[in-house]
Amino acid sequence: MVPRNRFFFLLAVAAVLAILSLSLQFLHLIPTPPLLEDRQNAKSRKRIMPVPHTEPPVIDPVYEAYAYCNIPNNTERGMEGHSPPDYKLLSVQVMIRHGDRYPLYAIPKTKKPAIDCTLVPSRKPSHPQLAAFLSHMSKGSKGRMDNVLSGLPRFPSHSVCEMGELTQTGVVQHLRNGQLLRDTYIKKHTLLPDSWTSKHLYIESTGKSRTLQSGLALLYSLLPEFDWQKIYIRHQWSSIFCSSSCDCPMRNHYLEEEQRRQYSLRVKNSLLEQTYVDMAKIVGVPTRLLRASNPIDSLLCHFCHNISFPCTQKGCIGLEHFNVIKSHQLGDEKERHETKVYYRYSLLATHPILNQTVTRMQRIAEGRSEEVFALFSAHDVTVAPLLAALGLSEARFPRFAARIVFELWRAPKDKKSLFVRVLYNGEDVTFQTSFCQKHSRHSSQPLCPFQNFMNFVKKDMFAIFNSTNYYDACHRRAF
Repeated sequence: MVPRNRFFFLLAVAAVLAILSLSLQFLHLIPTPPLLEDRQNAKSRKRIMPVPHTEPPVIDPVYEAYAYCNIPNNTERGMEGHSPPDYKLLSVQVMIRHGDRYPLYAIPKTKKPAIDCTLVPSRKPSHPQLAAFLSHMSKGSKGRMDNVLSGLPRFPSHSVCEMGELTQTGVVQHLRNGQLLRDTYIKKHTLLPDSWTSKHLYIESTGKSRTLQSGLALLYSLLPEFDWQKIYIRHQWSSIFCSSSCDCPMRNHYLEEEQRRQYSLRVKNSLLEQTYVDMAKIVGVPTRLLRASNPIDSLLCHFCHNISFPCTQKGCIGLEHFNVIKSHQLGDEKERHETKVYYRYSLLATHPILNQTVTRMQRIAEGRSEEVFALFSAHDVTVAPLLAALGLSEARFPRFAARIVFELWRAPKDKKSLFVRVLYNGEDVTFQTSFCQKHSRHSSQPLCPFQNFMNFVKKDMFAIFNSTNYYDACHRRAF
């Protein structure tokens, strides 16, 4: 081989080997040494809990736990406010779950998670509006609220969190929610006029500080520096927001059936029981006492805040214990949707709030109301049955700061043509709902007709009870 040809041959071989080496490194088939900066920062970036970066092909308890934590990030966007050209947005109604909170239960004989619930803008996670929010809340004595709410603090302030207290993470989560909604509904669609007043808003919260504070955080970033005299926050005494329509014996019956199903599934899970036995030995209490303390609530707090699980002289509660309990939770959710008992409970539990939603939409469309934005600040036990009642069986259990949004739209050429969109955590789930699954989004009506939603709430949701109205479904015994 002549020298010239040999040179080109060797050059080609070198190029092929270089490409092959880069490909193997990209696919992580051969190790690569870390960059100097990575080595220097490795210790500061180390997490106690593993961080899954992509959704696994099968249900994974660690991944699902991170989804539940809802750790704030700058990349999240939503599909709120999207519609065909020239459609007019008439109203928005939002149901939220409160943000990240301190545990409601403590694992016996263990040290509680060391979390500071004061708001410090320089501490992560933070938000550009956190300092202004804190300042504005300090002026909240001028705000108008029902008596039960007026006695609650408007922001968390304990250096050592109290049980169930909203954390800085929880405040930031809803500042982000409000910012997302503001960008869409206020800046893009001008849902509220510049001269908005109290008649344009409807706000309701349960009587817990974490729900009131979550609602205020969202409201502040939606309407920065709002006039306290222009808002009125109503107290909702019921966690399912049934207001004056809470008398429903069959709803209670189905709830009791659901609780029996949960108990039956738990006692059949020998791995779960052995896990509770092992954990009880570690902390030095009877198994029944450990189980009664609902340890997953406290462990999720450790997990979400990257705090080591509790340890005693007898050992440490580990990720293996957490995985077993979380896996059982996920299995329980799956069976819950399959048995339909919870679905029946959910239909009766959420009819009052859904009926209120439809009625408000009707009044706005007819020009009889100006409440174009409604906010309901609630709990997981509020949001979960709402998802089930709408037929969203594939939806994840409500994470911290979860949001369900109902939008009412009007077609450009026909004022009587009304449409509805339903969004969960920014994802458009309208065509997954039971009332719009059969409607083709590729038809001449690309959005779901409001009439479908109204028919569902007014009559279709009672068909499973062989009833035609809420009162009959609540009082007709099915056994």
